[in-house]
Amino acid sequence: MHYREAGAGGTPLVMLHPSPGSAKMLEPLIVALAAKRRVLALDTLGNGDSSPPREKDPDLSCFVRGHLRALDALGLERFDLYGSHTGANIACEIAIEHPGRVRRLVLDGVSLYAPQERAEMLERYALPVKIDPLGTQIHFLWSFVRDTYLFWPWYKSDADHARRVGLPSADELHDKAVEVMKAARTYHLSYRAAIAYDKEARLPLVRVPTLLACARNDMLLEYFERVKALMPLAESAVTENPAARIARFDAFLS
Repeated sequence: MHYREAGAGGTPLVMLHPSPGSAKMLEPLIVALAAKRRVLALDTLGNGDSSPPREKDPDLSCFVRGHLRALDALGLERFDLYGSHTGANIACEIAIEHPGRVRRLVLDGVSLYAPQERAEMLERYALPVKIDPLGTQIHFLWSFVRDTYLFWPWYKSDADHARRVGLPSADELHDKAVEVMKAARTYHLSYRAAIAYDKEARLPLVRVPTLLACARNDMLLEYFERVKALMPLAESAVTENPAARIARFDAFLS
């Protein structure tokens, strides 16, 4: 398992990235939060530079086990835990299964799909990619990464589903697409496991101090109030900009 590390001191903060991509997408947060603590950000199995899972069609528990094995190998017995989107699902389950190891938990952007919506997402959102000599996988993955900024969900490219948040810089878009292309054969596995994860049943089981957060421009904001209702003891925050987001995370972790 590949990871990034920065900072020193205090309770270590483990960061789990959203799909698609890798922990590279978290680098601005890593740098900011590492000013006061040691930060380790893992590439989920089958993403970025981490090895793929051995299971052909893994459920979320496979990715939870992978992260825990890595944390054990790194000697991290107790830590703070941050997860975004797919990473939030994995972080949630780690906190449920091992509450004694997680001091504080930040869930940043959490979906809560209705059954029909979940079935459609499993069918259409995270598609396996065929590698061919014409390079169609490169064109598909570039378009997929770009279109996730333009539409929600990405495959509904009409005005009613436009996100209207604009594209990131060319450099950021390139870096994210490269991270996804490196894992072209397996990027979809953690996505599908997260989509299938039954958060309605599992979120109420979290017992560690939790900050439930979501950026104002996050496509998952529509689920925020329903998720809050499942976690009435959690602190909550909708952040308006990156600076406010970092300040709120830092205050909670401190």
